[in-house]
Amino acid sequence: MKNFLWILSVYFLTILNLSAQPEVYTWGNISGIRLDGELMELNSTLGLVGADWTAIRKTAKERARYFYRREGNTQVTNVSIDDFFYDQSVEELGAGMANVRINYRNEKDTTIIGTFFMLDLPASKYGDATVQFIGPTPGKIMGSIPSSPDEILRGSAKGLKVKGAARDLEININEGTEIIVRKDPSNENSNIEVYFALMTGDLTKGTSEYRSFKISATGVADTDPVVLTLDRNTTGKPFKGFGGNFRLQNPDTDPPVIDYCLENMDVRWGRVEMPWRFWHPEENDDPMTKANNGELHSRVEDAMKMAQRLHNLGMPVILSDWSAPDWAIAGEMSFGPQPGGLRGNPLDNKKMKQIYKPIADYIQYTRDNFGFEFAMFSFNESDLGIYVRQTPEEHAAFIKGLGAYLESRGINTRLLLGDTADANGWPFVEAAINDKITHQYIGAVSFHSWRGFTDENLQKWASAAERMNLPLLVGEGSMDAGAHRYPDIFNETTYAMEEMNLYTRILKICQPESILQWQLTADYSPMTGGGIFGNHDMPLTPTQRFWNFKQIADMPEDLFAMPVEADKKNITCAALGDNERGIYTVHMVNNGASRQATIIGFPAGMEWMKIYVTNKNSKMSQRGPIRVRDGEAIFFAEANSFITLLADGESPF
Repeated sequence: MKNFLWILSVYFLTILNLSAQPEVYTWGNISGIRLDGELMELNSTLGLVGADWTAIRKTAKERARYFYRREGNTQVTNVSIDDFFYDQSVEELGAGMANVRINYRNEKDTTIIGTFFMLDLPASKYGDATVQFIGPTPGKIMGSIPSSPDEILRGSAKGLKVKGAARDLEININEGTEIIVRKDPSNENSNIEVYFALMTGDLTKGTSEYRSFKISATGVADTDPVVLTLDRNTTGKPFKGFGGNFRLQNPDTDPPVIDYCLENMDVRWGRVEMPWRFWHPEENDDPMTKANNGELHSRVEDAMKMAQRLHNLGMPVILSDWSAPDWAIAGEMSFGPQPGGLRGNPLDNKKMKQIYKPIADYIQYTRDNFGFEFAMFSFNESDLGIYVRQTPEEHAAFIKGLGAYLESRGINTRLLLGDTADANGWPFVEAAINDKITHQYIGAVSFHSWRGFTDENLQKWASAAERMNLPLLVGEGSMDAGAHRYPDIFNETTYAMEEMNLYTRILKICQPESILQWQLTADYSPMTGGGIFGNHDMPLTPTQRFWNFKQIADMPEDLFAMPVEADKKNITCAALGDNERGIYTVHMVNNGASRQATIIGFPAGMEWMKIYVTNKNSKMSQRGPIRVRDGEAIFFAEANSFITLLADGESPF
């Protein structure tokens, strides 16, 4: 009877998570179609093949101009690469099927091999596949497309079949199209590349073309059990908890989002803006005197009150400045890219003492009038110039100069080292690390996770914090800096799951003290409706992303990083624990199908664990308790889900 109930519950939960939704990136690439929780990979791109087969431009993150939106069961992306325009819609048809419609137009006379809809099928899934045309056009010669040595098939047809041992792919096209299939003959592990021509040869300005691709993907989902091994005898850095950014930008919609997040999530770190341009706009004014005379700018007052609210909730609060007043910078203020690719403005090196004072005044005024002191100060993304720009050497010099000045005024606020725009910005902190004088003024190391979040780069930040013997913070957590331009993506399960994969990797590799979400306001909002991004169709409602964040935030605090490894590649995991308190948390992202999972390595005396699941259908839902026997816990890992297991010594019943 017990086994029957287990099988029944597995079947029921699996049915809940069955999904055939195409997964589309905001720049138009289709990663695949998720079937029974597992991704049937397509790895599509749109792009151009230039004068030879080495000159290929493909759509990718921030490699083109694009706009994304959802219309019912259809995801629409408008993409432009220079003077070449693609309007792509991907309609979900269910049962592993999707319809991809592409309208292409050319706004420049040019001669290239062609413009294509391309697939990159992984050898791990399609290495043994056979490829054949559907409805080939007899005798058609593709004279306009030169051949390449790695072609295995070329011709004109109305579709393509790719048949492998565990994956089948069938693509039917609305009309006969030139198709090229390529594979490196010298490497049996190379992917299969498929090129569907949209237009080829001489492209005349004003011409256009339409193609419709009906894609059917079938395959056997991998449901083999997964084993996670916890090493609780090795402890790393403490994770104090989840944090948030609270830069105020939307007077109407920010307050309800902030209220909801702070009232329904255990936020433990905060970061706010210092609106310096409104605090001290004129060099010869005294901002402290003006503020004490009742002339405090409303934007400054709102920012200070926001910080006070976070402090009163028990959080350390970071003060970050996005831009400086005109008198404090070199050159004319720039809020966008300049010729040569530079952004922002450097500070005026001749006025550094004048620059230190209003920053210190701001911190002191907040302390005197709002009753708290900021934990740390930074310029936001000064390595990139958003919008104060510094070299690594200038960053180190500023830390020493402002740090000494704050100390001379009896202010305890420390400086953040880095606070860089991306995870690949770690070279920016080397000058300060190598200058021992800076160390006494630095409170933590910080980076933002928008780009470059490879394992190697994440490890560099962990190493930087280790070398400084300081906490590491992710000052801005998320992964698509342009997402505010196409906010429909915030409601997509694909985005929510990718964000959790990133955060789980950061917890495991970087061992940060906190990840501060960008933002817990209406900007990049974890909520929808209520007028956010113009959506008045529903009341303020938490998205899947909100529940993901809450599932991290509401776990016990001050747990230490512990190594944990999974024996499946499509499982991302991280563990935190405290052996003395007997508290353990394991975060796991199951990127595949539903399966049995086992965690080994818990203390022998542990008896029960709680389990929480967030996915498209579940909102940090607590499932039935997990029995632990001899340090081993067996549970059901639901498909395409963020799963957290918690042993806190409290009864799960």
